[in-house]
Amino acid sequence: MATIQVLDKVFEPYISHEKIIDAIEKMVVKLEHDMADENPLFLVILNGAFMFAGDLFKMLHFPAEISFIKFVSYSGTQTTGNVRQLIGLDESIEGRTVVLVEDIVDTGISMEKVLEYLSDKKVKDLRIATLLFKPNSYQKHFKIDYIGLEIPNDFIIGYGLDYNGQARNLKDIYKIVQ
Repeated sequence: MATIQVLDKVFEPYISHEKIIDAIEKMVVKLEHDMADENPLFLVILNGAFMFAGDLFKMLHFPAEISFIKFVSYSGTQTTGNVRQLIGLDESIEGRTVVLVEDIVDTGISMEKVLEYLSDKKVKDLRIATLLFKPNSYQKHFKIDYIGLEIPNDFIIGYGLDYNGQARNLKDIYKIVQ
């Protein structure tokens, strides 16, 4: 992996695809222990979590379903603090075990809005699975049940994460060069 330029920013290699897959495999072991008898609905938060969700879902060895919602909060390299819903649920999740699948939880503001959106849906059990977690940025208090990797507060791209819509297709994760 070499340093790359995306639009006006330079990024350096940070997390290899192999390390990402290893983190997902470890998460799957925990999910299989907790969810094997549940037939959960994995509710993927777009756009960023699509690559993570695809790899995660392929590794599961128990009945499960998948669906998608879309919320946005980033502009450039910063969160706007304003979370907007673009795509919502088109099915009932009442009485279901739901696992929210997110690419990254940093401040927790976006996830809090998703949790508010789901609060009146009468789910049986609601869990959160995130590939990446920034504990030094985290401002909320809800429990994150499954964490792939904890990382510092760097701006990152690749493996579904973008900078102004670019670089989601990279199989590795890169961090911005300051």
